[in-house]
Amino acid sequence: MATTNDLKNGMVLNLDGQLWTVVEFLHVKPGKGPAFVRTKLKNVLSGKTLDKTFNAGVKVDTATVDKRDMQYLYQDGEDYVFMDTSTYDQITVTKEVVGDAANFMLEGQDAIVAMHEGQVLYIELPPSVVLEVTYTEPGLQGDRSSAGTKPATLETGYEIQVPLFLEQGTKVKVDTRSGEYISRVND
Repeated sequence: MATTNDLKNGMVLNLDGQLWTVVEFLHVKPGKGPAFVRTKLKNVLSGKTLDKTFNAGVKVDTATVDKRDMQYLYQDGEDYVFMDTSTYDQITVTKEVVGDAANFMLEGQDAIVAMHEGQVLYIELPPSVVLEVTYTEPGLQGDRSSAGTKPATLETGYEIQVPLFLEQGTKVKVDTRSGEYISRVND
């Protein structure tokens, strides 16, 4: 249990049996009337967002989320197998829980697996990953200075837009939150 005065970004609340992450919060003290806390919450499982206002000082039920450093081992059919790097225990995570993170995961890659009461809630990847371009059309001479883009397929099978000068076999840094190209990586 915590009060609305203790709210922080990233805190997980248990509201009516559902888990919600605090995305934003703002303490408001109007000239007239009692103070209140305006929050933006994101459902941990569905990803749905909700704006909710609490009176200041009201008790809210917090959920304990256990975040563990794990390593992605391999894909087993539709599921993904992760290993806890400290205990070497392996867990299987469904593709629904992994979601878009699957577009950026290579075998042996580290990730944070968030769990609540033994149930996997979500997979958290580093902000950016380095992946190799496995297929892209060749750039044309003279395209190097323009700001155009072209589609490129990464080694995970995910397709992104890259600058025209990039060629097949180039390693690129990709933002795991937006799925966008960041930069070329020189070996």
